[in-house]
Amino acid sequence: MKGRLKTILGPIILAATIVAFVYYIKQHPATVDQILQLPPLTVVVLLGLYLVVFLAYAMVTRASLGIYDKKMSIQENILFNAYSSLINFFGPGQSGPVFRGAYLKKRHGLSVRQFMFTTFIYLGFYAVLSALLMFVGSRPWWQTVLLMAAISAASLAWIGRYKQRAKIGAVRGFTLGNVSWIFGATAIQVLAVVIIYGVELQRVGAGASIGQVMSYTGVANFSLFVALTPGAIGIREAFLVFSQNLHHLGSNIIVAANVIDRAVYLVFLGLLFILVLALHAKKKLGVERLQAEDADK
Repeated sequence: MKGRLKTILGPIILAATIVAFVYYIKQHPATVDQILQLPPLTVVVLLGLYLVVFLAYAMVTRASLGIYDKKMSIQENILFNAYSSLINFFGPGQSGPVFRGAYLKKRHGLSVRQFMFTTFIYLGFYAVLSALLMFVGSRPWWQTVLLMAAISAASLAWIGRYKQRAKIGAVRGFTLGNVSWIFGATAIQVLAVVIIYGVELQRVGAGASIGQVMSYTGVANFSLFVALTPGAIGIREAFLVFSQNLHHLGSNIIVAANVIDRAVYLVFLGLLFILVLALHAKKKLGVERLQAEDADK
Protein backbone atom coordinates (compact mmCIF):
# COMPACT_ATOMS: atom_id res chain seq x y z
CA MET A 1 0.00 0.00 0.00
CA LYS A 2 2.81 2.42 0.89
CA GLY A 3 4.54 1.71 -2.42
CA ARG A 4 1.35 2.25 -4.40
CA LEU A 5 0.54 5.44 -2.49
CA LYS A 6 4.03 6.78 -3.20
CA THR A 7 3.73 5.87 -6.89
CA ILE A 8 0.37 7.66 -7.16
CA LEU A 9 1.16 10.73 -5.04
CA GLY A 10 4.63 11.33 -6.46
CA PRO A 11 3.57 12.24 -10.03
CA ILE A 12 0.58 14.24 -8.75
CA ILE A 13 2.73 16.35 -6.42
CA LEU A 14 5.39 16.77 -9.11
CA ALA A 15 2.82 17.89 -11.70
CA ALA A 16 1.20 20.30 -9.24
CA THR A 17 4.61 21.72 -8.37
CA ILE A 18 5.52 22.25 -12.02
CA VAL A 19 2.23 24.08 -12.59
CA ALA A 20 2.86 26.21 -9.49
CA PHE A 21 6.40 27.02 -10.62
CA VAL A 22 5.24 27.99 -14.10
CA TYR A 23 2.54 30.23 -12.61
CA TYR A 24 5.03 31.79 -10.20
CA ILE A 25 7.55 32.51 -12.95
CA LYS A 26 4.85 34.11 -15.10
CA GLN A 27 3.93 36.34 -12.18
CA HIS A 28 7.57 37.02 -11.26
CA PRO A 29 9.62 37.06 -14.49
CA ALA A 30 12.51 38.68 -12.60
CA THR A 31 13.25 35.25 -11.09
CA VAL A 32 14.27 33.91 -14.51
CA ASP A 33 16.48 36.96 -14.97
CA GLN A 34 18.14 36.19 -11.63
CA ILE A 35 19.02 32.69 -12.84
CA LEU A 36 20.27 33.87 -16.22
CA GLN A 37 22.31 36.62 -14.61
CA LEU A 38 23.96 34.43 -11.96
CA PRO A 39 27.64 35.38 -11.85
CA PRO A 40 29.82 32.53 -13.18
CA LEU A 41 31.77 32.56 -9.91
CA THR A 42 28.56 31.96 -7.93
CA VAL A 43 27.68 29.01 -10.15
CA VAL A 44 31.17 27.57 -9.77
CA VAL A 45 31.01 27.97 -5.98
CA LEU A 46 27.62 26.24 -5.78
CA LEU A 47 28.79 23.41 -8.04
CA GLY A 48 31.90 23.02 -5.90
CA LEU A 49 29.78 22.81 -2.77
CA TYR A 50 27.53 20.19 -4.38
CA LEU A 51 30.70 18.27 -5.19
CA VAL A 52 31.57 18.37 -1.47
CA VAL A 53 28.09 17.01 -0.66
CA PHE A 54 28.61 14.22 -3.20
CA LEU A 55 32.09 13.28 -1.96
CA ALA A 56 30.88 13.31 1.64
CA TYR A 57 28.24 10.75 0.75
CA ALA A 58 30.94 8.66 -0.94
CA MET A 59 32.75 8.76 2.42
CA VAL A 60 29.55 7.55 4.10
CA THR A 61 29.43 4.64 1.63
CA ARG A 62 33.06 3.72 2.36
CA ALA A 63 32.56 3.76 6.13
CA SER A 64 29.25 1.88 5.87
CA LEU A 65 30.94 -0.93 3.94
CA GLY A 66 33.75 -0.92 6.50
CA ILE A 67 31.26 -1.86 9.21
CA TYR A 68 30.95 -5.25 7.46
CA ASP A 69 34.62 -5.48 6.45
CA LYS A 70 33.73 -4.76 2.82
CA LYS A 71 35.81 -2.57 0.54
CA MET A 72 35.19 -0.64 -2.65
CA SER A 73 37.82 1.06 -4.79
CA ILE A 74 37.76 4.85 -5.02
CA GLN A 75 36.77 4.73 -8.70
CA GLU A 76 33.96 2.24 -8.09
CA ASN A 77 32.74 4.30 -5.14
CA ILE A 78 32.60 7.49 -7.21
CA LEU A 79 30.90 5.82 -10.18
CA PHE A 80 28.50 3.91 -7.93
CA ASN A 81 27.36 7.08 -6.15
CA ALA A 82 27.21 9.08 -9.40
CA TYR A 83 25.06 6.45 -11.10
CA SER A 84 22.74 6.03 -8.11
CA SER A 85 22.36 9.83 -7.79
CA LEU A 86 21.25 10.07 -11.41
CA ILE A 87 18.72 7.26 -11.30
CA ASN A 88 17.46 8.48 -7.93
CA PHE A 89 16.58 11.86 -9.45
CA PHE A 90 15.46 10.83 -12.93
CA GLY A 91 14.25 7.28 -12.31
CA PRO A 92 10.72 6.29 -11.24
CA GLY A 93 10.06 6.88 -7.55
CA GLN A 94 13.19 7.00 -5.41
CA SER A 95 15.13 4.45 -7.47
CA GLY A 96 18.53 5.24 -5.97
CA PRO A 97 18.21 3.28 -2.69
CA VAL A 98 16.75 0.29 -4.57
CA PHE A 99 19.69 0.25 -6.97
CA ARG A 100 22.19 0.73 -4.14
CA GLY A 101 20.76 -2.16 -2.14
CA ALA A 102 20.65 -4.51 -5.15
CA TYR A 103 24.16 -3.57 -6.30
CA LEU A 104 25.78 -3.97 -2.89
CA LYS A 105 24.08 -7.32 -2.42
CA LYS A 106 25.16 -8.71 -5.79
CA ARG A 107 28.65 -7.23 -6.01
CA HIS A 108 29.76 -7.04 -2.38
CA GLY A 109 27.64 -9.59 -0.56
CA LEU A 110 25.93 -6.98 1.63
CA SER A 111 22.44 -8.16 2.52
CA VAL A 112 19.48 -5.79 2.25
CA ARG A 113 19.13 -5.84 6.04
CA GLN A 114 22.78 -4.88 6.48
CA PHE A 115 22.41 -2.12 3.89
CA MET A 116 19.32 -0.77 5.65
CA PHE A 117 21.06 -0.89 9.04
CA THR A 118 23.95 1.29 7.87
CA THR A 119 21.51 3.58 6.04
CA PHE A 120 19.57 4.11 9.27
CA ILE A 121 22.79 5.06 11.05
CA TYR A 122 23.47 7.72 8.42
CA LEU A 123 19.87 8.97 8.48
CA GLY A 124 19.92 9.08 12.27
CA PHE A 125 22.93 11.40 12.24
CA TYR A 126 21.35 13.42 9.43
CA ALA A 127 18.13 13.87 11.42
CA VAL A 128 19.92 14.93 14.61
CA LEU A 129 22.12 17.48 12.81
CA SER A 130 19.15 18.83 10.86
CA ALA A 131 17.12 19.19 14.07
CA LEU A 132 20.01 21.10 15.62
CA LEU A 133 20.07 23.50 12.67
CA MET A 134 16.31 23.88 12.66
CA PHE A 135 16.02 25.15 16.21
CA VAL A 136 19.42 26.41 17.34
CA GLY A 137 18.97 29.74 15.60
CA SER A 138 15.33 30.33 16.48
CA ARG A 139 14.58 28.79 19.89
CA PRO A 140 15.97 29.03 23.45
CA TRP A 141 18.94 26.77 24.06
CA TRP A 142 17.06 24.49 26.47
CA GLN A 143 14.36 23.76 23.88
CA THR A 144 17.04 22.90 21.33
CA VAL A 145 18.78 20.58 23.80
CA LEU A 146 15.52 18.81 24.66
CA LEU A 147 14.62 18.37 21.02
CA MET A 148 18.09 17.07 20.18
CA ALA A 149 17.87 14.59 23.03
CA ALA A 150 14.41 13.43 21.90
CA ILE A 151 15.45 12.95 18.27
CA SER A 152 18.71 11.25 19.28
CA ALA A 153 16.78 8.85 21.53
CA ALA A 154 14.22 8.18 18.79
CA SER A 155 16.98 7.52 16.24
CA LEU A 156 18.83 5.14 18.57
CA ALA A 157 15.59 3.35 19.44
CA TRP A 158 14.69 2.96 15.76
CA ILE A 159 18.16 1.65 14.84
CA GLY A 160 18.17 -0.74 17.80
CA ARG A 161 14.66 -1.97 16.99
CA TYR A 162 15.56 -2.57 13.36
CA LYS A 163 18.75 -4.40 14.33
CA GLN A 164 16.73 -6.68 16.61
CA ARG A 165 13.89 -7.29 14.14
CA ALA A 166 16.29 -7.87 11.24
CA LYS A 167 18.25 -10.28 13.46
CA ILE A 168 21.53 -8.50 12.87
CA GLY A 169 23.93 -9.89 15.44
CA ALA A 170 27.31 -8.61 16.56
CA VAL A 171 29.12 -6.75 13.79
CA ARG A 172 32.90 -6.82 14.02
CA GLY A 173 33.34 -3.60 12.04
CA PHE A 174 30.79 -1.70 14.12
CA THR A 175 33.54 0.35 15.75
CA LEU A 176 33.85 3.90 16.97
CA GLY A 177 36.15 4.60 14.04
CA ASN A 178 33.69 3.59 11.31
CA VAL A 179 30.71 5.21 13.04
CA SER A 180 32.76 8.39 13.54
CA TRP A 181 33.57 8.44 9.83
CA ILE A 182 29.86 8.26 9.01
CA PHE A 183 29.10 11.05 11.47
CA GLY A 184 31.98 13.22 10.24
CA ALA A 185 31.02 12.78 6.58
CA THR A 186 27.37 13.54 7.39
CA ALA A 187 28.41 16.68 9.27
CA ILE A 188 30.51 17.84 6.28
CA GLN A 189 27.57 17.19 3.98
CA VAL A 190 25.14 19.15 6.15
CA LEU A 191 27.60 22.04 6.56
CA ALA A 192 28.05 22.24 2.78
CA VAL A 193 24.26 22.39 2.35
CA VAL A 194 24.06 25.23 4.89
CA ILE A 195 26.57 27.21 2.82
CA ILE A 196 24.73 26.38 -0.43
CA TYR A 197 21.43 27.70 0.89
CA GLY A 198 23.17 30.70 2.42
CA VAL A 199 24.66 31.66 -0.95
CA GLU A 200 21.33 31.19 -2.72
CA LEU A 201 19.38 33.21 -0.15
CA GLN A 202 21.96 35.97 -0.34
CA ARG A 203 21.68 35.96 -4.12
CA VAL A 204 17.90 36.53 -4.06
CA GLY A 205 18.31 39.42 -1.63
CA ALA A 206 16.84 37.71 1.43
CA GLY A 207 19.25 39.39 3.81
CA ALA A 208 19.00 36.27 5.97
CA SER A 209 20.99 35.98 9.20
CA ILE A 210 23.11 32.92 9.99
CA GLY A 211 20.38 31.70 12.34
CA GLN A 212 17.74 31.99 9.61
CA VAL A 213 19.92 30.11 7.12
CA MET A 214 20.49 27.34 9.66
CA SER A 215 16.75 27.00 10.43
CA TYR A 216 15.96 27.10 6.71
CA THR A 217 18.49 24.32 6.06
CA GLY A 218 17.22 22.14 8.89
CA VAL A 219 13.65 22.31 7.62
CA ALA A 220 14.71 21.69 4.02
CA ASN A 221 16.75 18.65 5.09
CA PHE A 222 13.79 17.05 6.85
CA SER A 223 11.78 17.20 3.62
CA LEU A 224 14.06 14.47 2.23
CA PHE A 225 12.55 11.98 4.68
CA VAL A 226 9.24 12.20 2.80
CA ALA A 227 10.68 12.69 -0.68
CA LEU A 228 7.85 11.44 -2.89
CA THR A 229 9.24 13.33 -5.89
CA PRO A 230 12.71 13.61 -7.51
CA GLY A 231 14.91 15.69 -5.23
CA ALA A 232 11.85 16.31 -3.02
CA ILE A 233 10.59 18.83 -5.60
CA GLY A 234 7.52 20.50 -4.17
CA ILE A 235 7.92 18.74 -0.82
CA ARG A 236 10.89 20.86 0.25
CA GLU A 237 9.16 24.06 -0.79
CA ALA A 238 6.01 23.09 1.11
CA PHE A 239 8.03 22.32 4.24
CA LEU A 240 9.74 25.70 4.02
CA VAL A 241 6.51 27.63 3.46
CA PHE A 242 4.71 25.95 6.37
CA SER A 243 7.65 26.53 8.73
CA GLN A 244 8.02 30.26 8.18
CA ASN A 245 7.61 30.87 11.91
CA LEU A 246 11.03 29.23 12.34
CA HIS A 247 13.13 30.90 9.63
CA HIS A 248 10.92 33.96 8.99
CA LEU A 249 11.56 34.02 5.24
CA GLY A 250 8.73 34.88 2.85
CA SER A 251 7.29 32.51 0.25
CA ASN A 252 8.63 34.64 -2.62
CA ILE A 253 12.16 34.30 -1.22
CA ILE A 254 11.68 30.54 -0.74
CA VAL A 255 10.50 29.98 -4.31
CA ALA A 256 13.16 32.21 -5.88
CA ALA A 257 15.98 30.55 -3.91
CA ASN A 258 14.71 27.07 -4.75
CA VAL A 259 14.44 27.86 -8.45
CA ILE A 260 18.12 28.80 -8.42
CA ASP A 261 18.99 25.71 -6.38
CA ARG A 262 17.14 23.37 -8.74
CA ALA A 263 18.78 24.95 -11.79
CA VAL A 264 22.30 24.63 -10.38
CA TYR A 265 21.70 21.09 -9.14
CA LEU A 266 20.51 20.04 -12.60
CA VAL A 267 23.78 21.38 -14.00
CA PHE A 268 25.63 19.31 -11.39
CA LEU A 269 23.67 16.21 -12.37
CA GLY A 270 24.53 16.97 -15.99
CA LEU A 271 28.22 16.94 -15.07
CA LEU A 272 27.73 13.63 -13.26
CA PHE A 273 26.02 12.26 -16.37
CA ILE A 274 29.01 13.24 -18.49
CA LEU A 275 31.31 11.55 -15.96
CA VAL A 276 29.20 8.38 -16.01
CA LEU A 277 29.28 8.28 -19.82
CA ALA A 278 32.96 9.17 -20.17
CA LEU A 279 34.09 6.50 -17.72
CA HIS A 280 31.60 3.87 -18.98
CA ALA A 281 30.13 3.53 -15.50
CA LYS A 282 27.28 1.27 -16.58
CA LYS A 283 29.74 -1.22 -18.03
CA LYS A 284 32.27 -0.99 -15.19
CA LEU A 285 29.58 -1.39 -12.55
CA GLY A 286 28.05 -4.30 -14.46
CA VAL A 287 24.60 -2.74 -14.39
CA GLU A 288 23.32 -4.66 -17.43
CA ARG A 289 24.51 -7.93 -15.93
CA LEU A 290 22.83 -7.00 -12.67
CA GLN A 291 19.57 -6.25 -14.48
CA ALA A 292 19.80 -9.52 -16.40
CA GLU A 293 20.25 -11.48 -13.19
CA ASP A 294 17.19 -9.83 -11.70
CA ALA A 295 15.16 -10.52 -14.87
CA ASP A 296 16.04 -14.23 -14.74
CA LYS A 297 14.49 -14.55 -11.28
